[in-house]
Amino acid sequence: MIIITNLTTSNLKRIIKVEKQAVRIGDIVRVTQGNSSGDLGAVVTDVSHDSRQAKSGSLFVAVRGELFDAHKFIPQVMEQGAAGILSELEPTAEWRSFAESQSERGLAPASWIQVKNVRRAMALAAAEVHHHPSRELNLAGITGTNGKTTCAYLIASIPEAASEPVAMTGTVEYRLGKERRKADRTTPEATDMQRLLRQSVEIGCKTAVMECSSQAMDFHRCDELDYAVAAFTNLTRDHLDYHKTMENYWYAKQRLFDGRLGSRPKTSVINVDDAHGIELADRLEKEGLRVVRYAVKSEADITARDPEFSLNGMRFRLSTPDTEIDFHSPLVGPPHIYNTLAAVGSGLALGYSLDVIQKALEKCTGAPGRFERVPHDGDFAVVVDYAHSDDALLNVLRTAREVTKGRIITVFGCGGDRDGSKRAPMGEAAGSLSDVVILTSDNPRTEDPNKILADAEVGIQKTGKPYEKIADRREAIHHAIEQARADDLVLIAGKGHEDYQILGREVFHFDDKEVAREALISSDSHRAA
Repeated sequence: MIIITNLTTSNLKRIIKVEKQAVRIGDIVRVTQGNSSGDLGAVVTDVSHDSRQAKSGSLFVAVRGELFDAHKFIPQVMEQGAAGILSELEPTAEWRSFAESQSERGLAPASWIQVKNVRRAMALAAAEVHHHPSRELNLAGITGTNGKTTCAYLIASIPEAASEPVAMTGTVEYRLGKERRKADRTTPEATDMQRLLRQSVEIGCKTAVMECSSQAMDFHRCDELDYAVAAFTNLTRDHLDYHKTMENYWYAKQRLFDGRLGSRPKTSVINVDDAHGIELADRLEKEGLRVVRYAVKSEADITARDPEFSLNGMRFRLSTPDTEIDFHSPLVGPPHIYNTLAAVGSGLALGYSLDVIQKALEKCTGAPGRFERVPHDGDFAVVVDYAHSDDALLNVLRTAREVTKGRIITVFGCGGDRDGSKRAPMGEAAGSLSDVVILTSDNPRTEDPNKILADAEVGIQKTGKPYEKIADRREAIHHAIEQARADDLVLIAGKGHEDYQILGREVFHFDDKEVAREALISSDSHRAA
């Protein structure tokens, strides 16, 4: 028997934490159903797919991607003290040599775990090592083509209005309470996600919010997460360079709801003005699962009626199953009604009162780069938006049309080395609701910018609207603002919050808002002259 004396609360917490961290290679073998070689008793303190982060006690996940094969870093991570390797391959010669040298020195041999699917196993291992932090949180996940980022910001504002720290991951940033980190990707890798959620528990978060992209779910980044709430915004054409067909894209989105991630959400909040949303909601309800429906045009649990829009925000009548209230928001445009309703449904499902939800959402300005005005003293508006698909562009242009008395001058481009099938539809969307279109570069990457412009030009020509092609994005923005007259709105679409441009394989600093401010100063000088 072990007798612990002098036990304080802080000592108890420390002891419990140490016991929680005692996950061994044998435990990883068990949860991943892998084949092992080496020391099953070695303690694993972290799981990493990044060789730079794989330190003493780490399990290094050797992923073979399209561009890189992490197996080449195995000698490096073993020298750094990694506890073992997780791979789809049999042990490499370098690993065997290292394991033999450890045995010769009287040390426990390094470990190798071979699995069938390394990405699925990575999620299982990370959840085990970090002791399934999502089970200690109310985790909300959002998926859909449009609105994920804004919804994440809106939902995250609710616990903050209740004076609670919150964690959030998404396209723009990762947040842990008051700490902000620049996002590497919309949905972090499973290793990073589980680590972030464990850190959020340790700083006292009760709620976490995350965007769940379709590709991330295909790559098992959302596996082994227990969702209190899963929200579906909509489904329109996007990412077909990866998914190939809309059927594949839709199948990937459904992972968040159908149990393929390891469990099913306690509550699903679904947009039933979207045909895919209706299909999903009907199926989940038939399976006995809890569904909260939201809509503007259809009957639903949460609805908005009599909306009014201006450049200062929107007002509408909000109905929930229990009450009806007047609601206003600083967000601009019809798409944000849907985002707001998704957040209301999610907030209620997470257990927050409507009073707290209203307090939060009536102050939250949403995500950076989503119909974000560039302030200036002129008599026309300049707006930056992240819209980079035909449906998103149509939505933002409909919003612009709702609040603009004059012309809409749209600056947009399409990404290179990405889904080329959406370029002509984006051009058609831009031309259909703009008065003037300036076609320019987005992130051309390794494609010829003029070829990308030509692909999008086909769509604009269908509308018969006047347009210009200016491949240099800075020049295009300046040109658009120089043309603006009283009551016009200049929409700069495609990059939103991004502060870079990718030309070839190089990344350059480029921020649409900064360039717009430069152009406004230059334009003011010319007008004054």
